[in-house]
Amino acid sequence: MTQPTQSVLSKQHALHAARAKRARWLLLALGVLTCLSLVLACSVGSVAIPLGDLFPACLELVRGESHSLAASLLQLRLGRALTAFVTGGSLALAGVMMQALLRNPLADPYVLGISGGASVGALAVLFLFGVSWFVDLAAFGGAMAVAALLFLLAYRDLRGMSNGNVEGNSSILLLTGVIIAAGCGALVTLMLSIAADGQLRGMVFWMIGDLSSASVRYSAWFILALSFIFALRSARAMNVAAMHADHAATLGIQIGSLRQSLFVFASLLTASAVSGAGSIGFVGLIIPHACRFAFGADHRLLIPAATLLGGAFLVFADTLARTIVAPQQLPVGVITALIGVPVFLLQLHQLRVRR
Repeated sequence: MTQPTQSVLSKQHALHAARAKRARWLLLALGVLTCLSLVLACSVGSVAIPLGDLFPACLELVRGESHSLAASLLQLRLGRALTAFVTGGSLALAGVMMQALLRNPLADPYVLGISGGASVGALAVLFLFGVSWFVDLAAFGGAMAVAALLFLLAYRDLRGMSNGNVEGNSSILLLTGVIIAAGCGALVTLMLSIAADGQLRGMVFWMIGDLSSASVRYSAWFILALSFIFALRSARAMNVAAMHADHAATLGIQIGSLRQSLFVFASLLTASAVSGAGSIGFVGLIIPHACRFAFGADHRLLIPAATLLGGAFLVFADTLARTIVAPQQLPVGVITALIGVPVFLLQLHQLRVRR
């Protein structure tokens, strides 16, 4: 091996090592931020828990006791904070997958109408039966029904390289999702227009996005963990598909299988998040954008960074929602929208300046 070749290889190895070290530090920082968001969510409220009382309260909960006021409050707030984290992480990861699937940085988990199906299922239960215990299951079923319908209608485009035109296939898939979303929106509007006054508040709160009545669901954590593992294993393929989509097959990427899997897992994540907390906007849009803008487009870093930051962001937003006008609680979807709109506009401005 010649001396210039050795020099080039050594420089490439040093660059790779520097990037790996930077990625580890970034993920460590995001992990610390996540822990801080959970601690803040547990300690802040209409009745504050001093930081010195948090650890003894945790020990009480570990022993299965909740005799003190701090332990009782911690039990309630920790469960809500963990639900917020898994919901935010699921939406952010689904956003990354949808943007990779559609090759569109403006795509979010709700763009294909899956959240519309969840809204139809949940509001139909509230409207027809007036019960709340069945809402989560009905919302999940509605979301997955719409996802199955979309999968059947756009199967050729998801399998999709029959004509070799990735952009065209993505556009057809997106258009199909927009039409289905419009139909779901019409059904939602119909139910809201004829619902009784006593039903409207709960229906509207669910649509805006609210964690006040959300419960800890192990299924949400299972879906997030399974999707996260798949995403990490597919990160290199997603990188290749993002840069060379039309020639991915020649580079050893099974682009049809990748697109189908991205659709399925993104649909599961969206259905899980929406069924537990309602339609919480902007998390799946601004968090992947922010991570891509700050850390780069490499999915090996983007996937864990977006998941952690999305979870921490929703925990912070929910803490604001329940404390800013305490004891009254705001829907967390309002807080994410108020934060998300200026942040997204700022990101667009910075992107325009870079270009």
